[in-house]
Amino acid sequence: MAEMTLKIGGQAFKNPVFTASGTFGYGDEYEEIFDPALLGAVCSKGLTRFPREGNAPPRLMETPAGLLNSVGLQNMGIEPFIREKVPQLVEKGISIIANIAGHSTEEFAEMAYLCNESPGILAVELNVSCPNVKEGGMAFGIRHQSVSEITSACRKALQKPLIVKLSPNVTDITEMAEAALESGADALTVANTLLGMAIDVEKRAPAIHNVFAGLSGPAVKPVALRMVYQVKKAFPHAVILASGGIVSTRDALEFFMAGASGVQIGTGLFRTPDLPLRIIRGLEEFCDENGMRTVSGLTGLAIKEMS
Repeated sequence: MAEMTLKIGGQAFKNPVFTASGTFGYGDEYEEIFDPALLGAVCSKGLTRFPREGNAPPRLMETPAGLLNSVGLQNMGIEPFIREKVPQLVEKGISIIANIAGHSTEEFAEMAYLCNESPGILAVELNVSCPNVKEGGMAFGIRHQSVSEITSACRKALQKPLIVKLSPNVTDITEMAEAALESGADALTVANTLLGMAIDVEKRAPAIHNVFAGLSGPAVKPVALRMVYQVKKAFPHAVILASGGIVSTRDALEFFMAGASGVQIGTGLFRTPDLPLRIIRGLEEFCDENGMRTVSGLTGLAIKEMS
């Protein structure tokens, strides 16, 4: 059987199949369906400095081959998560990555520092798609300087692997990848949801309360795949976790061959709750059938030099 281990910043994960933040709760909600300890890691729902109720409904809507969501980071807050949830998850053998969402560089750094105190948190993922309240609500992740500042501040505060989840709502994803990598990121998640919307024709109004929402699911896969390819081609040594429309082993294989070292399963969970386990088995079988000793051997196989 192929070796499935993935290393990020010195931390080893048993396999490269993770859940995406916001789609798997805090890490144990799927226990009746399968054992989350079998996963490489669980990325927590987005955690803020203090508890949040999230956005008003309607905040979810299906679209052709996708899902619009504007949940608004509803969560218990990072300190209750560390105090109440993490010990329970550790007892169950679940590998935890804390996804944190701040509204200022200082708030991000403070939350990253708090994660040092919890041995059960193996790594931290930065959600840089959050609005920066000091700059009029503009998302951190769409400006090179903002990505650099927040990554650098969290790198100084954190003694664990640091992952930056990039926003796809940019002109050039490689600029944001460069900012994160040069500022100390150990890995990149490529990418968060695309900005979209829907109209309720009967009400003659936006279908989502907050008007705009994040689009995920199979509809975004070609865009996410292209971005993974671009980032890996520009930064061959980057560790990339691919996220965007993965609903089968074949989808995962495409992302690996485009340059990913691991994958995050999100919206696909809602249709096929045990999808991550199917993908783990599928990757093992593909490697065995093709004589590959390690799943890492898949990474970047499809990258070609352009003339």
